[in-house]
Amino acid sequence: MNTDKIKLFTTLGIGIVAFILQFLFHQTFFAQVIISVLGIILALIMFIDMIKVLKTGNFGVDLLAITAIVATIALGEYWAGWIVLLMLTGGDTLEEYAANKAKSELRTLLDNSPSTAHVFKNDEMVDVDVDEVQVGDELLVRPKEQVPVDAVVISGDSEVDESTLTGESVPVQISAGSHVMSGSINGETPFRIEAEKVASESEYQAIVKLVKESETHPAHFVRLADRYALPFTIIAYVIAAIAWYVSKDPIRIAQVLVVASPCPLILAAPIAFVSGMSRSSRNGIIVKSGTALEKISSAKTMAFDKTGTITRGKLVIQAVKVVTGFDPKKIYAYAAAVEQNSSHIMAQTIVNFAEDQKLTLPEVTNVKEFTAQGIVGEIDGQIIKVGTAEFVTDQVVEKVPGSAVYLSVDDKYAGVYSLIDQIRPEAKETVTRLRKLGFNDILMISGDKKETTSAVASEVGINKTYPSSLPADKVKIIQQFPKAKLPIIMVGDGVNDAPALALADVGIAMGYKGANAASESADAVVLKDDLSKVADVAKISDDTLRVAKQAVLIGIIICIVLMVIAAFGLIPTIIGALLQEVVDTVTILYALRAKSDR
Repeated sequence: MNTDKIKLFTTLGIGIVAFILQFLFHQTFFAQVIISVLGIILALIMFIDMIKVLKTGNFGVDLLAITAIVATIALGEYWAGWIVLLMLTGGDTLEEYAANKAKSELRTLLDNSPSTAHVFKNDEMVDVDVDEVQVGDELLVRPKEQVPVDAVVISGDSEVDESTLTGESVPVQISAGSHVMSGSINGETPFRIEAEKVASESEYQAIVKLVKESETHPAHFVRLADRYALPFTIIAYVIAAIAWYVSKDPIRIAQVLVVASPCPLILAAPIAFVSGMSRSSRNGIIVKSGTALEKISSAKTMAFDKTGTITRGKLVIQAVKVVTGFDPKKIYAYAAAVEQNSSHIMAQTIVNFAEDQKLTLPEVTNVKEFTAQGIVGEIDGQIIKVGTAEFVTDQVVEKVPGSAVYLSVDDKYAGVYSLIDQIRPEAKETVTRLRKLGFNDILMISGDKKETTSAVASEVGINKTYPSSLPADKVKIIQQFPKAKLPIIMVGDGVNDAPALALADVGIAMGYKGANAASESADAVVLKDDLSKVADVAKISDDTLRVAKQAVLIGIIICIVLMVIAAFGLIPTIIGALLQEVVDTVTILYALRAKSDR
């Protein structure tokens, strides 16, 4: 049992004992004594905690609660004091309950972690603990079971539910060669897989690690009430002092301060923030702290990496131009036949292009690859070269946009492939949404050349670019950004983005693929390979902070109204204490609105 629950049950227990003493045995004095002792002890504990807060330079609202307790006890209104104590201890316990309720989606990941796997050993299937699975093991995934580790499908066709991992509600079709993530749930058909990672390095456990990290940051929640603490405390004391001065009745002090108790203000922000984190998780984004949500909401500048973030990070053929006099299909086949012997990033794209054309690739001999230049091979007695313009021919060649791969037949220029890194279809809409959310400065930082970076930025609506930027350059750009335009958010996906993600006020890692450096360095991780989730988390952050502020202000307004009424002696002390419970409930219910999608 935690400390908050102990305080609550102690307060309840002493209240019951005091009730029995006073109303059954008519021992009013002893009832007053035990409640007063309890109040003094709890007030002293709160006072010590308040001093610790004051030493950090912050002024909290706890002073009002302490004053209310002391005033009610000193003026003999001990039952009102007991209700205040019950409200405070109950409020702390309710805060924890609401926080746990709001984090239910996050904890679902922990509760449903894969535990066993069906492994084939010596032609027999045995059940083993998921931690015993090794890379290369062959496993069976039965209908409705979780995939135990990250793996590639060997045989079988099915569909898997990845909604817990990515937020995507539509099942994903899989077949031989498909990659499946641990934690995804199989449909109606069994299939076999080969383990690509051990359990501890698989997708599910990596996400669980992030979730655990997100749950260890409650101390970072900003008590928004403390921002209003000083003026609110002054208002409460002024109203109490005026009421006492005018009425000459010291009871008015207790009546005012009881309804000024800050419980609803203390509860509002943390409940709203943890609800916002829960909403983010439900939408496929792990936000590691309430502080990150608050910074995202206040940020007006966002920087994107290009490759793998704005673009897919996969080259596609934009166009193929074949010189007149050559047969296009034969050129496609020649290029693919030679390139299938290359490990270059562009080679597989050219091979796939020919395969999509249903072309038969000729046999190639005498293949030789030249680093950073190209590859050469012999087909039917002809020398086929594929690579840079300078490598394949001495002739003048046609310049094309994007990355160019040239081809020659017996040193005669025969054609050129224009390859581009495909822009994500959701990129332009995401940038538009971010501008509507108030991000006035959206920039792109890329290691690519200026022409390519500018072309991509122009197409998606980004107005400022930093091309040819190495990881160290990205860090310098973040460091040197004008203070007037901070906080700044950095969005990236690769190891080269990790330093910038860590340095930025908020780092968002895109397309989570295991415990890589980018996600470890980031404050938020998008679990699905979908750029629009960045705009989603910005919207969720705005909604969360708005609800948190509204909840705090609602609490303040209600308390001030009640204080004014109490100042005229219209609210007895005990009734005022009970009314605070109503204010608590209203504030908490309003703060929980941050959990719902609107």
